[in-house]
Amino acid sequence: MQVTVYGPLRSATGEKTVELAFGGGTVRDALAVFVEEYPRARSQLYDDDDRVRSSVRVSVNGERADLDDGCPADAELTVFPAVQGGDGRRGRECSRR
Repeated sequence: MQVTVYGPLRSATGEKTVELAFGGGTVRDALAVFVEEYPRARSQLYDDDDRVRSSVRVSVNGERADLDDGCPADAELTVFPAVQGGDGRRGRECSRR
């Protein structure tokens, strides 16, 4: 499987695109394999309860995918890490203008 990462995940992988040995399963399974191979990515993808953060976005072969969607062994997975920071007020202020 080919995995393309963005943002701070690149510091975990050292490059934008990496290859993983993955036998197929769900998107959740693919993320677990990714984190096994690149443990520094865990804090970007999982919360303290070991659940995938709600703001993590994943696509399989260019299509947005949910965690329980199928992910074939030869998929191209794209992972956008959790977005952190801010309290949301700025967005509301901007939308009023």
